[in-house]
Amino acid sequence: MPELPEVETTRRGIAPHVEGREIVEVIVRQGRLRVPVPDDFVDRLVGSRIGTLARRAKYLLLPIESDQPAASLIWHLGMSGSLRISRLGELPKKHDHIDLVFDDGGLLRYHDPRRFGFVDWLADGVESDPRLARLGPEPLSDAFDGERLYRLSRGRRMAVKPFLMDNAVVVGVGNIYAAEALFLAGIDPRRAAGRISLERYERLAAAVREVLAAAITQGGTTLRDFVSGTGEPGYFKQRLNVYGRHGQACRRCGGELRLVTLGQRASVFCIECQH
Repeated sequence: MPELPEVETTRRGIAPHVEGREIVEVIVRQGRLRVPVPDDFVDRLVGSRIGTLARRAKYLLLPIESDQPAASLIWHLGMSGSLRISRLGELPKKHDHIDLVFDDGGLLRYHDPRRFGFVDWLADGVESDPRLARLGPEPLSDAFDGERLYRLSRGRRMAVKPFLMDNAVVVGVGNIYAAEALFLAGIDPRRAAGRISLERYERLAAAVREVLAAAITQGGTTLRDFVSGTGEPGYFKQRLNVYGRHGQACRRCGGELRLVTLGQRASVFCIECQH
C-alpha cells in the first residue's frame, strides 16, 4: 500500500503539471471503486481549474476552482493505486480508470488494479470531513514529538509498533516506516508502549522524521505497484534495514533478523540491537 512518502512523492510529482490547469474533459472508464465515483464528478470538474495540491496523511487533496461553490477532491490510492502524468494520444492500459484532461494536452491518469482506492468530494473542509477529522498530527510537523508519544502511551499495554501506526497518534507511519524507525531508535517493536521512557520516545520521534524524510527524498519505497506521478519507481527499498529482511543479517551487528506478528502485521527486528 502506498504510505505517506509515496503519497507525498506523488503530490510533488504531479503538482507542476496540474496546478492552475483547466480541466477540459473527464473520462471515467470504471467508476466502481471502493467508494463509487460521484454522479456529479464529470459535470462539476469540466471547465474548472486545479488549485494548489495538498496532502493530509495518505490522502491527496485537490482544490477545485470554478464558478460553483468552492470544493476539493479527496483522493486515496488504496492498495495499488497511482496517479500519473500522461499526454493525449497515449492509449490507456488495463486498470486505467479515470483521466482528467487539461487545456495543455496533458492529463492526470488514475491507475488501480485492485480498485481499493477512491476519489470523492471533500465534505465541508479538511477539519470537518469525517475521514480526516480524527487524524493525529503530521509526523514531519512541529505538532509531533516524543512528548506526545510519551503522553499518549501512558497506561497502554499494546506493543509500541502498532501504537506508532495508530493514525490517531500520528498519521502516515505505516508498517514499513514504523519498522525502520524502531530499528534506528533501538526499540524492540514488541515492547509495551506504556513502558517506554520519554527519552526513548524522543529518540523514536526523531527516527520517524529521519526515515520519512529520507524516503520522500528517494521517491518512496517501491515494493510492488507504486510509481511516482511521473512514472518513476521509488528507491528507498535499497536502504531498508529490517523491513522484508527476516532471516538476513542485521546491517549493524550481523545477527539474524527475526520475524514476529504484531497487530496482524509482520514485524522484522534485531533482537541484539533493539531492546
